[in-house]
Amino acid sequence: MHGSYQIKQSFGHGGTVYAAARYLGVAPEEILDFSASINPLGPPPVVREAVMAAYDRIVHYPDPEATELREALARRHEITPSEVCPANGSTELIHLLPRLIPGSRALIVAPPFSEYAAALEKGGWEVHYFFLESGNGFSLSLSRLAERLADGFDLLILANPGNPTGALVPLAEVNNMLELCRISGTIPVIDEAFIDFCEEESAISAVIGDGRGLVSRSLTKFYALPGLRLGYAVAATEVIERLSGLIPPWSVGTLAQAAGVAALADTGYRDRTLGFIAREREFLSAGLAALHGLRPFPSAANYLLVELTSGLSATSLRERLLPYRILIRDCANFPGLSDSFFRVAVRGHEENRQLLSSLAEVIGA
Repeated sequence: MHGSYQIKQSFGHGGTVYAAARYLGVAPEEILDFSASINPLGPPPVVREAVMAAYDRIVHYPDPEATELREALARRHEITPSEVCPANGSTELIHLLPRLIPGSRALIVAPPFSEYAAALEKGGWEVHYFFLESGNGFSLSLSRLAERLADGFDLLILANPGNPTGALVPLAEVNNMLELCRISGTIPVIDEAFIDFCEEESAISAVIGDGRGLVSRSLTKFYALPGLRLGYAVAATEVIERLSGLIPPWSVGTLAQAAGVAALADTGYRDRTLGFIAREREFLSAGLAALHGLRPFPSAANYLLVELTSGLSATSLRERLLPYRILIRDCANFPGLSDSFFRVAVRGHEENRQLLSSLAEVIGA
């Protein structure tokens, strides 16, 4: 091993596999990355075929409207193409919010993905948090939220399921939340980057009907395509028209468009993923709960938030796991969480077993 492991929380996200590999002096493929929550089944096989078939088209500029992808997404959600906007990952959409939404005061349901605050603060917004409590499994209290919205906010951001908590707000409660936003004059933005891993219905229809808000989605988590950067927004036509005017030209590349169209057409992949994740999430959660000093929280997504109850910090645990070539996500930099929390992705069965075995050695030591 050479130098110091400088990535730690400097980037603020998981998925720092390349820096870890350089530090350990190994190939990235030798790292078990539990810090990034990507479908362990890998991309659908049809995606490789589609990308190779589209390869010769890279001599041309991409379709700036991403027409085929837009139409495929519209069919998927039974909406019109005018109600969907493809983007270079859902993070691009998050960073456009300060220019899309009128106002200057935002309320973010926490603990949240760090890019919401980063994007808003760069745009000069005032950021506030509505903290969910670990004691009740990070469930959303509508009565408390109503009181907070009465303070006057232009924007409310909710990730569903929550990242990093994995807690899912049922659609009926999301509808009630949208009504609270209408009453308070707050524009709702719902981040459904991980909802494809759930059986729960999306809030897309409700948000389109609301006419003011937006749902952001990701294709990279569920279809294991983070290197291609592919996300999209769904909203009423008027909102999508304004958003499309903010998207940079050729934001979604030719290969990403081809991959997205092919992935959406593979319905069997979705069924396989849902069954696999449900089984492995249960296995991993039970294994974590059996280890001394660990408290995993229920999750509807492809990751688990875990609380350390024995006094060991997540930072220390992360460093102790590094010689095992295992990465976990230290959650200390999530507002509302402390150094007692970490997150792990649900991976393949043998990889999950290896994580549990390594954790047992590290915690026992």
